[in-house]
Amino acid sequence: MTAILPDKSLADRLTTLFWRKPKLLLALLITPPLLWLGVIYLGSLAALLLQSFYSIDEFSGMVVREFTLKTYAELLRPQNYDIIVRTLLMSAAVTLGAAILAFPIAYFAARYARGRWKAVFYLGIMLPLWSSYLVKVYAWKLILAKEGIITWAATQTHTNFLLDAALALPGVGGNSLSTSYIGMFLVFTYVWLPYMILPMQAALERVPTSMLEASQDLGATRAQTFRTVILPLAMPGVIAGSIFTFSLTMGDYIIPQIVGNSANFIGMAVYQLQGTAGNIPLAAAFAVIPIVIMLIYLGLAKRAGAFDAL
Repeated sequence: MTAILPDKSLADRLTTLFWRKPKLLLALLITPPLLWLGVIYLGSLAALLLQSFYSIDEFSGMVVREFTLKTYAELLRPQNYDIIVRTLLMSAAVTLGAAILAFPIAYFAARYARGRWKAVFYLGIMLPLWSSYLVKVYAWKLILAKEGIITWAATQTHTNFLLDAALALPGVGGNSLSTSYIGMFLVFTYVWLPYMILPMQAALERVPTSMLEASQDLGATRAQTFRTVILPLAMPGVIAGSIFTFSLTMGDYIIPQIVGNSANFIGMAVYQLQGTAGNIPLAAAFAVIPIVIMLIYLGLAKRAGAFDAL
């Protein structure tokens, strides 16, 4: 007798097809996100780049859709050049400060935290990220204000002279911490610190204990072991964390509006130019600067093996 099998359903035929041709299944799975990435993300970047080569008519305020480098030349004006330099200096300072603060925390978590303490570590690092960004910034503004807890603590401990000396520093001081670059630096560092700690902790966990023991057996001091073994092996994690802190600081426009002396940064300039000023070409040209800087930085970070720590 010949067995008569029932006709396969569409689902069975598709399952057979995908089993025989797994690359077809992979193509179907990644096509939607690739289309989203290509159309929405890359398409918007292309439109942004195109807008930056337009200019604005100074008399009518209308965008002149003719290819020109006039808008990029405006970036070299003193007021615009100062914005770029100010943003880069603040981004570099925040990155350096976050790295110095994050290293001992990440090292302790990688080398000594075990079991419950490891869970407590991750909870403590991630918990601030679960709260509202604006709430954190406004809370810091109250903390740094003249009537805030820092001024109160300085008064109670009779260390007002230290606070006054910091606020008197030329270029970074101000009437209070909430209206100074020092306060802005503190808020930036606090907000982006978790993004520095986690990559550094991941990189430090990859440092073999045998290498540390070998360094000690060869007579190296703890300082020499740190300088010649731990730090070079942890550097990819430091660079990986700096990608986040540097880029996030460079593009932020909320913290400089709430904390600080209202000095313009690139993010604020883009926000104001495309909004109240209506100068879309100049806003696009400002927005291209962080993109170019981060592309160069990412290329250097890749060569240093930073992505292995992400």
